[in-house]
Amino acid sequence: MLTVLGIAALVGSLGLREAVAAEPPLPIPASQLRSGIAFAGGDVRALQADVAANPAQLWIEQGRQWWSTRPAQGGGAPARACLDCHGPPEALRGVAASFPRLHGSTGRLFNLEDQIRHCRAERQGQAAWAFESDELLGTALLVTQASEGLPLPSGIAPELRPHFEAGQALYRQRQGQLNLACTHCHDWKWGQRFHTDPLSQGHPNAYPVYRLEWQKPGSLERRLRSCYFGVRAEIPPWGDLSMRQLALYLRWRGQGLPIEVPAVRK
Repeated sequence: MLTVLGIAALVGSLGLREAVAAEPPLPIPASQLRSGIAFAGGDVRALQADVAANPAQLWIEQGRQWWSTRPAQGGGAPARACLDCHGPPEALRGVAASFPRLHGSTGRLFNLEDQIRHCRAERQGQAAWAFESDELLGTALLVTQASEGLPLPSGIAPELRPHFEAGQALYRQRQGQLNLACTHCHDWKWGQRFHTDPLSQGHPNAYPVYRLEWQKPGSLERRLRSCYFGVRAEIPPWGDLSMRQLALYLRWRGQGLPIEVPAVRK
């Protein structure tokens, strides 16, 4: 017969097993996780490390100007600047690592760029900056740089579980004319060469990132859309929920890796 203590221990152990079962094992063990810069050539690593030469610094400086700019409003006083509500960008340390997350008033899954666009429209009364615009990327880089060196968080909050599972399923889903899933390249073949370059593990800890092929910074959403194009799949529209769900899964998958912004990739 079980005693009260025995029942409590049994319930506790069952609860622990359920908690462990609720979160799948990392597809790449934590001890083997590598940021994308580990797969870059020496010239790219040097460019990222050189503060004076890193081209993404230009966008960060523009973002710093927009952070303190009070947009004009028709016939009235200027709107509040980002600085007026949030203080200096350095005060937002840790914020970038929390995205994607649910937005309080809309209940939608937001990435950092979504939040900036929402603030621009709802708090400043201005037209939301276009996806991949210099203004949006510069501000996103500025905010993300405040969290430089912080690890991507572990764990998934219960309210994010449906989005996490959708992102996980999408990551494993074969797509396009090449019939490939993200996992085939970034879990199974990382480190092997694709044409002339080694495949990375596909982590999101360096976005927005300056890519030499783009000659400007770009968001994680742009990079994911490029992968869709690469496997010849139908590309989701900008702002699509599936891209935020996939980003959420990628954040969990790269947990513990430090945020590195401004980053450079080939």
